[in-house]
Amino acid sequence: MAELATIARPYAEALFKASSQDLEGTSGWLEPLAAIAADERLLAYAANPKVPAEQVLDLTAGLMPQPFPDAGRNFLRAIIENGRLTALPEVAAQFRRLRDTRDGAFDAVVFSAFPIDAVALQDVGAALEKRFGRKLKVRTELDPSLIGGIRAVVGDEVLDTSVRARLDQMKAALTA
Repeated sequence: MAELATIARPYAEALFKASSQDLEGTSGWLEPLAAIAADERLLAYAANPKVPAEQVLDLTAGLMPQPFPDAGRNFLRAIIENGRLTALPEVAAQFRRLRDTRDGAFDAVVFSAFPIDAVALQDVGAALEKRFGRKLKVRTELDPSLIGGIRAVVGDEVLDTSVRARLDQMKAALTA
């Protein structure tokens, strides 16, 4: 996975610099393009040596749900001609991180054993923003193994208040 990130980084940085005047517009076509490029059937088609790059480009661009600007088509052409279509979802993720860093927002993932309603999620988000001292874009994922409580991941920092973490702490203390 680190190799994919290494491959994607120069593309994401170049796209970020080239589109610095319209980052939201670029995100508007890059996100759906990355979703299309993640499709296994498209990747298998693109990997076929008998299929020319222009045909892969036309198919991929034709699957876009909205008008595809020339800049996007040129970027996609570079990705396909260099055989990096598999890295496109990671390029989009790194582009998103660059944009969020410039805007001062960071992604936060809140893992919970049970679904969290919107009001509670806003409260958790506000508490996490205060705790980490930065603006956060919070999303949730279910993880029944936590038993209860939450585990929040912001970048490389983790705040774990789950029942599972407390049980593990108790186990370590008792066996030490």
